[in-house]
Amino acid sequence: MAGAFVRLDSGTDGFLPDSEGGAGLPEGSGLGVRISRAAQGGKGPRLTARLSDAERDLIGTGKPALLRRGPGTVERLAALHPEAPVLLDDPGMAARLRPALGDRIALVAAAFDDAVAAEVAALAEPVVDLPGGARLSVHPTPALTAIDVDLGSASAAQAAKGRAQMAANRGLLPALARQIRLRNLSGAILVDLGGMAAARRAKLAPDLAAALAADPARPRLLGFTALGLAEILRPRVHPPLHELLAGPHAAGLAALRTALEALLAHPGQRAPALRCTPAIAGALQADGVALDDWRRRAGAPISLRPDPSLPALAWVLEESP
Repeated sequence: MAGAFVRLDSGTDGFLPDSEGGAGLPEGSGLGVRISRAAQGGKGPRLTARLSDAERDLIGTGKPALLRRGPGTVERLAALHPEAPVLLDDPGMAARLRPALGDRIALVAAAFDDAVAAEVAALAEPVVDLPGGARLSVHPTPALTAIDVDLGSASAAQAAKGRAQMAANRGLLPALARQIRLRNLSGAILVDLGGMAAARRAKLAPDLAAALAADPARPRLLGFTALGLAEILRPRVHPPLHELLAGPHAAGLAALRTALEALLAHPGQRAPALRCTPAIAGALQADGVALDDWRRRAGAPISLRPDPSLPALAWVLEESP
């Protein structure tokens, strides 16, 4: 496999390619590594031993240990927009981020207004409605992400059908690129544009490449297949949104968020109990941040009640005794 498996402090294994420092390592040796790509598909994270001098200074001896966490989502987003203020409605989070972001942080009553909250919620849905009657359908699979474009009434113009379809597809390419970026789709992406013969779709390659050019992940348009599908390769570093929103941990975070919103909306009420599947309870207990944040913001811990009789990923908020 041209690499080595490395046991990390979490007990999981990461993969260190020979090209990233894994060549010739004897079994049982210790070394410093940095995660370069998130885990996926049941496989551990990708690692590199190519470290900066500052990172090498952290390395000591002893058992495997996490030496430094990488930047979180807020820090990464702030780095992409260095002139923008960072609006937070959680004083605790503001205190944690202030050493990295300094005076850019501003405390506000609500970081998300209704419009932003609606856009965020829409990212959990596989279908995106676009102006003019067109829509995108996003379908992740283990091998690739397929995006289908349905022009709907967007091509119902008075001009010739071919010109109308070309114009409609060209007009929605910026929205397509934006959805790829917002959802952090990565790896192989195939796009089936609406209408148009397969041979004519390649004429949109310059427009699609231009729409992708603003993406800091630097996706590449590889071309069009014989079936007319646009092939895009977008590097994977962090998990795509659909993976973050799936599984027991995501269900547990959704339950905590719902419970906290209900509690903050009715001050004075007792913190609820969370009856959930054992998988959700285990995922929350293994989270080093979520339950502490809940306790800090709610003023009391939340009681977890594992219930194996519940359907997969199901949870119920109940009154505390």
